[in-house]
Amino acid sequence: MSTPFWDKARHQDRRPFLEARAAIQRAVREWFWARGFTEADPNMLTVSPGAETHIDAFEVGSHYLHTSPEFAMKKLLAAGERKLFFLGKTWRRGETGPLHAPEFTMIEWYRANAPYEEIMDDCVEIVRVAARAAGSAMLTWRERSCDPFTAAERISVRDAFSQLCPISMPADSDAFSAALVQHVEPQLGDGALTLLKEYPISEAALARRSAHDASVAERFELYACGVELANGFGELADPIEQRARLVAAMDEKAKRYGTRWPIDEDFLTALAHMPSSSGVAMGFDRVVMLATGARHINDVLWTPAG
Repeated sequence: MSTPFWDKARHQDRRPFLEARAAIQRAVREWFWARGFTEADPNMLTVSPGAETHIDAFEVGSHYLHTSPEFAMKKLLAAGERKLFFLGKTWRRGETGPLHAPEFTMIEWYRANAPYEEIMDDCVEIVRVAARAAGSAMLTWRERSCDPFTAAERISVRDAFSQLCPISMPADSDAFSAALVQHVEPQLGDGALTLLKEYPISEAALARRSAHDASVAERFELYACGVELANGFGELADPIEQRARLVAAMDEKAKRYGTRWPIDEDFLTALAHMPSSSGVAMGFDRVVMLATGARHINDVLWTPAG
């Protein structure tokens, strides 16, 4: 039987990580406030928990615990908000491991009338804020290190596959994901932060098509030490295309897992009123882990499940 988190000896071992977590949390909020962002506190319960095929959600009666506040935040953009951030709990069932917990903390933020390159810059700055708050010059994970204060690398998915993967970039979504995880991701964020951008349109999720290349989406992910820290978009605001993507994702979910989530019709209605926007979701616990050198996500959670 594992030692409970409230065991005094175990808590003392974890306490430096928790103190750093609190300092990072405070510093992140101050960074957003200083730039005129409003902190949103959307409902945790939602009629539809997201758009992802492979993510599972906790059901609560006729609702779900959200896997991201994305739909709610975009409705607030449609209502007139322009710079919003969220720092709070999200839930994804079945996700456990050194980098995963079913209940975790996410930073999610949006800028109206801003290109997604500006959100990329924000991501780099947030990681630097976290490192400073933790008193760390380097991010570390499993014998790997990353200097968050050196210039971040930006590379397209196409170029990353060409340079880092022994096979051509697969067109099939499953094969693409497998090759990305096996060959590309482990090499990203080695020495410096890496922004992997311009995903194939088949991997667009809720991102809009690129204005300069319709075959790719305005989607990026941020990596450090081979660990994904954030997933961001130039946000799709076309309710017709978004409906088609949601239906396709739920059809695939039903085919693979025998379940589907309801389509959030209110979200699709609001989307037509949302300004051109960019946004990103960042795993706060992972940022804390890499900034403090923690070995497991449970090291940085105040009351871990295990």
